[in-house]
Amino acid sequence: MKHHLRLPLLCALLLAPLASTAQPQLAVVKYGGGGDWYANPTSLTNLIAFCNQTLHMGLNPQYATVELSSPDLFNYPFLHLTGHGNILLTDREVQNLRRYLIGGGFLHIDDNYGLRQFIVPQMKRVFPELDFVELPFSHPIYHQHYQFPDGLPKIHEHDNLPPKGYGLVWEGRLVCFFTWECDLGDGWEDAEVHGDSPSTRLRALQMGCNIVGYAFSE
Repeated sequence: MKHHLRLPLLCALLLAPLASTAQPQLAVVKYGGGGDWYANPTSLTNLIAFCNQTLHMGLNPQYATVELSSPDLFNYPFLHLTGHGNILLTDREVQNLRRYLIGGGFLHIDDNYGLRQFIVPQMKRVFPELDFVELPFSHPIYHQHYQFPDGLPKIHEHDNLPPKGYGLVWEGRLVCFFTWECDLGDGWEDAEVHGDSPSTRLRALQMGCNIVGYAFSE
């Protein structure tokens, strides 16, 4: 599989004065409103290691933390946002995130249980003209290096509903992928944190690898 940055964001990365590494770096979104943006502190580290080991992606082994209002946002081709509670974006954050996503960036939102009611209205501010749509199981995000013919794996029970993968599609391109009733991030965490079985953790990491791989290549 060939991995590359989409051209608009690549140009932004090359022009960004703070971009100091040749290794693409993933970032966790720090947001306001009181929600625990810092949930699952070991998840991205493990996902990055898995992507590098299995797909040789050459990602920076350390993830960054970024606020959506920061110009540093454009240094990162992949953003991960998670939490259980409230999220409130400022007007500046809304505008900056829209520029980032239209310019080639990718946002993965993972509902850690209880995020949906807050994040959906905020993303509507970012893209008033778009609605989240459930992606069909045939979508390429489920069929990158690892095959998920039935869509997202079920990692944690939550309300015991089937996991759903929703997307915001801008001019034919998936710019935001929202995983719900799934809790991939918990499955990426260190094994002792949630006590998930090795097979459950593996499926979570494989699906996460698909998401990162999709964000970097089409």
